[in-house]
Amino acid sequence: MTGVYKLEIQESQDELKELLRNPKTASDKERVQLLYLLKSKQAKTLQQAAAILGRHRVTIQTWARAYRQGGLTQLLSHKPHPGGQSTLPNWAAARLKQRLEQPEGFESYEAIRQWLATELGIEAPYKTVHKWVYYRLKASPKGVRPYSDQQAAAQLETDQKTLQRT
Repeated sequence: MTGVYKLEIQESQDELKELLRNPKTASDKERVQLLYLLKSKQAKTLQQAAAILGRHRVTIQTWARAYRQGGLTQLLSHKPHPGGQSTLPNWAAARLKQRLEQPEGFESYEAIRQWLATELGIEAPYKTVHKWVYYRLKASPKGVRPYSDQQAAAQLETDQKTLQRT
């Protein structure tokens, strides 16, 4: 009969419920949910379980095969997919952070991008520079600009100190 699975689930419903309460990752939770749905007979076939979990049938079959081969440990021991290599090495980020801490700063993210190219020999896209400076280094490229010619020098100094993040 098509769609009928042959999967002997060793764990009890209570054990699966406990595993669902404290999963290590969201993916682990989905995998345990698959077992729980099949064990509690909420899903009679892998295709029904796939529809309930919002996953493709082939993905569910892959999980079931992993469980069949090595049990719960095999099911939950999937390789995480690391992101790509950063285009900005750590040593360059450290130099950039030092440069951003100087009071004059940069005029723009494009100026930072050009500084990286000329001083460090690193060609980085604008988006990467923005992500590194704003989100990772928690810095701003711009120095404080006076509002008018009459702005007091003391106020300008105060603003510069406020803008510098440590």
